[in-house]
Amino acid sequence: MVTVSRTTVAVVGGGPAGVVLGLLLARAGIAVRVVEKHDDFNRDFRGDTVHASTIRLLDELGLGDRFAALPQSRLDDFSLPMPDGSRVLLGDFSRLRPPYDHVAMVPQWDLLDLLVTAAREEPSFAISTGLAATGTIEENGVVTGVHLRPYRDVRTPGDDDGDAEELRADVVIACDGRDSVLRTAAGLHPRSFPVPFDTWWFRLPREPGDAATALVPAFAGTDVLLSFPRPDYHQVAYFAPKGSDPALRAEGVAAFRQRVARLRPDFAGRVDAIGSMDDVHVLDVRMDRLTRWWRPGLLCIGDAAHAMSPAGGVGINLAVQDAVATAAILVPALRSGHRGAGLDAALAAVQRRRSVPARVVQTAQGVLHRVVFERAFAGRLQAGPPKLPVLLARSVPPVRGLYACGIAFGPLPEHAPAWARR
Repeated sequence: MVTVSRTTVAVVGGGPAGVVLGLLLARAGIAVRVVEKHDDFNRDFRGDTVHASTIRLLDELGLGDRFAALPQSRLDDFSLPMPDGSRVLLGDFSRLRPPYDHVAMVPQWDLLDLLVTAAREEPSFAISTGLAATGTIEENGVVTGVHLRPYRDVRTPGDDDGDAEELRADVVIACDGRDSVLRTAAGLHPRSFPVPFDTWWFRLPREPGDAATALVPAFAGTDVLLSFPRPDYHQVAYFAPKGSDPALRAEGVAAFRQRVARLRPDFAGRVDAIGSMDDVHVLDVRMDRLTRWWRPGLLCIGDAAHAMSPAGGVGINLAVQDAVATAAILVPALRSGHRGAGLDAALAAVQRRRSVPARVVQTAQGVLHRVVFERAFAGRLQAGPPKLPVLLARSVPPVRGLYACGIAFGPLPEHAPAWARR
């Protein structure tokens, strides 16, 4: 049995980009339905950095007080370790104008719950969970909707106890991530860029006296580790050359604990919290970008358009900025009744506006990969980090503010449209 439903905009993917887009469209009075394949947002080790550009957006939407009430920690600066044990301050967020002078660390599920709660206050907003998109509906070369099935059925081939649904829409926005089903179904294929590492995420207990606001990577031999202070624990990322997961797991948890303790001697007394390698979650890091983000009736944004490296932690915030630009450009076209070529022009305009920031960030990430990670894996960081950025940060203090601004806001940060503000 197939149910047919209709909305004006179908947003596939209930991550930050999809939910922000749904909220903005609903505040414009546009009928929008967000479809999320999972039943809830409670998943560990999703990107939890909320940069200043996103904090400012929440203020503009009238959600600043709600956001401030969420459990969170903050990062006030970014430093690099020197061979003599000292640190050099690269990014100094205190040089930015308050209150947008930090990066907040907030569990992503809390942020998404806040956004969905706000969106549900708008009568034109709807969200469905537990439904996965399995393909696009096309008519005469135009995407006119998506095929949906209960996610449990998609994960269990042959299990056909759930009803299928055809969701028809004037426009479909693919926010379904770097493994986008809709992107593939629409025949859009990204160009991939080399990434030298994968990332292993795990948690360690936080103890009194631990640094609360600084972000400092650790290097030892060919190993790299980065920890993010959270209110109750440290979220830790271990970096190693791409494809190292089988070898790391074959070494066993005791060897992995030793790696962590060597990188961070202050963590040596708590590495037993890593009970087994099942507590260490690998992320296959990718970086890619679509040449064309849209087809008639369909637009890809966020990771579906440009999967980002975790270097800089900017992926979520870039996706949110994509969503804001999409709403700002799409709403006038929908309100004016544009269809066909008029709607296609709006989709193309989103790509023109947002492809430049994506290229700029990915280019910067590629430089970080070469000068930091590739050098670290080759054992060439023992003499310290690259000399030029260190010299500039030490000798020209305003440079520390420029570095901080690049991390906190990124290129071309967007503002909430006037009709979405409260």
